[in-house]
Amino acid sequence: MDGPKRQLRVRLRVTARRRGAGDGADGSGAGAGAGGRKRRLDIPALNSAVKLQRREIGGRQLAARGGGPAAAVPERFRNMRLQEEFDTYDDDAHLFVKLQFLRRRSKIMEIVAAKDIIFALAHSGLCAAFNRVTNKRIAFLNLSPDEVIRSLFYNKNNDSLITVSVYASDNFSTLKCRTTPIEYIRRNQLDAGFPLFESESLKWPGFVEFDDVNGKVLTYSAQDGIYKVFDLKNYSFLYSIPDENVQEIKISPGIMLLIYDRTPSYVPLKILSIEDGKPLKFFKHLLHKNKKIDFIEQFNEKLLVKQEDENFQILDVRTSELIEVSVSKFMTPSAFIFLYENNLFLTFRNRTIAVWNFRGELVTSFEDHLLWHHDCSTNNIYITSDQDLIISYCKSEAVAEDGTVTPIGSINMSEIMTGKCIAKISASDPILSVTPRRNGSKKRSSVWSTVPEALEDVTALFYDEDRNEIYTGNSQGLVHVWSN
Repeated sequence: MDGPKRQLRVRLRVTARRRGAGDGADGSGAGAGAGGRKRRLDIPALNSAVKLQRREIGGRQLAARGGGPAAAVPERFRNMRLQEEFDTYDDDAHLFVKLQFLRRRSKIMEIVAAKDIIFALAHSGLCAAFNRVTNKRIAFLNLSPDEVIRSLFYNKNNDSLITVSVYASDNFSTLKCRTTPIEYIRRNQLDAGFPLFESESLKWPGFVEFDDVNGKVLTYSAQDGIYKVFDLKNYSFLYSIPDENVQEIKISPGIMLLIYDRTPSYVPLKILSIEDGKPLKFFKHLLHKNKKIDFIEQFNEKLLVKQEDENFQILDVRTSELIEVSVSKFMTPSAFIFLYENNLFLTFRNRTIAVWNFRGELVTSFEDHLLWHHDCSTNNIYITSDQDLIISYCKSEAVAEDGTVTPIGSINMSEIMTGKCIAKISASDPILSVTPRRNGSKKRSSVWSTVPEALEDVTALFYDEDRNEIYTGNSQGLVHVWSN
């Protein structure tokens, strides 16, 4: 690899469920809730938080990419075609899983790619690994016949994949984490992995949160009433935080924000060093009485607070400078994505995206980037590591052969700083047409779907920056590879 490379920074939280809630024979909750952030909160998490995988971007300055200046960025996506198709469904699933819902075709909830391997997690909880070099399925990652995988996390610190699972044997009530080196997965030696955080009782409302920004893992054991912080590099225990009226913990570069039970007129807040847990600042943020808190977020030294029907507040916790944005200009979003390098943040509301700075000013609104899904799950959104582009599954309308308008989405690539759509994968693009493989066909293509079929009901999206390929998963449990 030439020069240092900045990686996508991910903060992923997986929360345990109430005993038996959500997981079961219908598979209704086996994959949902990855990144769920809500934990017995009087302060509600983001509206779509239960389904939100929160990505926060930061890191070192990126070495110049071989592709040339920013003007050449659209060339990266020119002539993107449907090149490959993988299927997570297996007719022989009954041979290695015993749960009925794991044997059914199920939509793709999450895609992660690392070192030429694509991991696709279905809503049922079945997870498959595919080798992009051989274009063959390597294995299913479910080691136990009753294992339901809830979420995936690629740990670049030690080049391994972490799976977070629940099991039928304890009524799907406890989160179990396991790490497996990518190289061993490539060789289908899944037994080379090992369990993590076995000392922790991660039952509801407990959770585990992987923070790639600081290289830390945060766990909460409700049974013991203790938060613990571990090193993401070697999983060693670092320190604990007692749960004494702590309602929520938010992580930011270098620090953690502890949010305590609110009083009618203020909410107590404490900032800790992420490295050793030492207190850095304790303060009280004044509130409007009898108004619920829509959100409290921390970004470096900036505290973001919004109450129902009140102005949006940006407080500098070092200088106490307070900026207010009118409620008519800034309405409560359903999700945030923080861009650490650009010192900006994205907001998602009603399928639209906006870019803001920390002076409360709108920087960008997007011209052609209406998201397909209402819940704005970032499993359908990818932001490039140099923070210049956002790739999403968006609303589009294609015309069927009989002339009727069929609602099929498109994959849109837009510049974050200008909001301009620079490239698009659309079913109406004649260049994209492929001849899919059908029964009896002698063509060597491994793609069974047409382009419109591949772009219909996309439920997960991932961009592999090393291979310059986009991977999409759909409601049929299929994974499609778009490449030029």
